[in-house]
Amino acid sequence: MNFSLYIAKRYLFSKSSNNAINIITGIASVGIIVGTMALFVVLSVFSGLRDFSLSFSNDFDPDLKANPKTGKYFTVSLNQENQLKNIAGVASYSKIVEERVLFFFKGKELVTCLKGVDSNFTKTNSLLKKNIYNGQWLKPNSYQVVVGYGITEKLSLGLFDFNNPFEVYVPRKGTGVIESEEEAFYKSNLIPVGIYAISEDLDSKYVFCDIALAQELLELKSNQISGIEIKLKPNVDDITVKNMLNTIFKNKIQVKNRSELNATLHKMLNTENLAVYLILTLVIIMFLFAFSGAIIMMVLDKRENLKTLFYLGTEPKKLKKIFLIQGTLLCAIGGTVGLILGTIIVLLQQKFKIIMITESLAYPVRFSLQNIVIVIVTIMTLGFLASLIASSRAGKKVLY
Repeated sequence: MNFSLYIAKRYLFSKSSNNAINIITGIASVGIIVGTMALFVVLSVFSGLRDFSLSFSNDFDPDLKANPKTGKYFTVSLNQENQLKNIAGVASYSKIVEERVLFFFKGKELVTCLKGVDSNFTKTNSLLKKNIYNGQWLKPNSYQVVVGYGITEKLSLGLFDFNNPFEVYVPRKGTGVIESEEEAFYKSNLIPVGIYAISEDLDSKYVFCDIALAQELLELKSNQISGIEIKLKPNVDDITVKNMLNTIFKNKIQVKNRSELNATLHKMLNTENLAVYLILTLVIIMFLFAFSGAIIMMVLDKRENLKTLFYLGTEPKKLKKIFLIQGTLLCAIGGTVGLILGTIIVLLQQKFKIIMITESLAYPVRFSLQNIVIVIVTIMTLGFLASLIASSRAGKKVLY
């Protein structure tokens, strides 16, 4: 057995004759355990919050979305649509038309997004139809619309209110002097038949209508659209499908996957996660100051033994290595105990929902092997550095 490792293990599991050193070592060990446990639990909580924050957008957003590289709209020929249907990895797709327009109801007005969708939209996005809060989904080739719950609150809008028209105003194309409202806006009455409720942001964002109605209001041709939303088959490489789409549309479109569609949200969540990780790492570093002090106290306590070993021919670097190994082992044991306790807390929260945000919503946590690796690497790296600094400084004081 390695000499330094053997002595380090003996020192690790033996009590010092000085009770103060035992207390300091115990406090340092508890600090490592608590710090490791806290780091793992908080990372698991943020993983859970990340999944919860992305759950609505992940379910609502398509796997891939194609938009024009320049301008608002692009055309889709019959040949291109047939090629799109024949892509092996595509489960379904939907053509859409989106534009911000003005809605008016009972003296209240609101500018938000009108989204025209075709009959395949509910196959590409099953979440929306499942989350109809009241009423029903719209029928094709009609003036029916499905409105977000947040929009209905802002406009005090109800369903099938034929006495009070739900109006949409779309700026007309053209040039010249505008002499009347009819020349400035294309106006139409809509029939709200459904209210959807998904999340606060989405509920205030969209009014869904048939794509033909949207094209009529925006004065577009039947083959002009603003985007294509695509649902992929399981285990399909999205990069391959992206390349095929760019080939079909001759690189005139920009194709984004779900993460790219929510790039800002992903960046914000990653920044928050990094900030919390760095703050907790600083707390652990503070614990490791006490840990370094405990190692130095151990060295001073074993001064006479070290001198004896030195006079018997043990090299100074091996004596220093004893406390480097001892500190690393102490950190590894404390980190393991903390990680086990943290895992128990996370699994208990997942199974029994001990901490609740609301009466029906438990605080989200996610057990992740990635978080375990992050915690282990962090604790062992910082523990090794603390042990290295303490053992090297203490060795000079004892031997010379």
